[in-house]
Amino acid sequence: MAHEHHHHKLDFRFCPQCGGTLLRQLVKPREPQRLVCTACAFIFYDDPKVAACTIPILDNKIVLLKRGIEPSYGKWVFPGGFLDRGERVEDAAVRETLEEVNVQVAVRRLLNVYSYPGYPVIVIVYIADVIGGRLQAMDEALEVRTFTPVDLPWNDLAFPSTRDALTDYLVQTGTEWHP
Repeated sequence: MAHEHHHHKLDFRFCPQCGGTLLRQLVKPREPQRLVCTACAFIFYDDPKVAACTIPILDNKIVLLKRGIEPSYGKWVFPGGFLDRGERVEDAAVRETLEEVNVQVAVRRLLNVYSYPGYPVIVIVYIADVIGGRLQAMDEALEVRTFTPVDLPWNDLAFPSTRDALTDYLVQTGTEWHP
């Protein structure tokens, strides 16, 4: 199965220390090549991004939004987004849920952490209960809906992590479903 990714690997071209040119080089044996400045030898570690997400549960149904931005415009996903530096993962997941679907949630538990070869985003997914607000598609969503497990839009999900997390949730809760 071909994986559609949030971001393609983009190399930075200039050193943040001195403005020199960055080139990929082997710095240590048995490690991947790193971006190294040709002028000052600064090593730029292009670390992964971390996304914090929730699978919000409202009236025993799963809240999903239809993406209004690329990548995967028009595909279904649970709320989530990137952490800000210094932000707690759980706080980012709660914040992103409010920003994307206008509901407050209480994190129930960690579902799982998802990462894929060649994919620069680590996706952390929590199960959460809706405790306030009014379900509404905000500026990055075309639509927001609740789904029973048998009604999930399996053929129209945004990312491999969306499918994997929903599958894990249904398996862990012993829910009957068929993708």
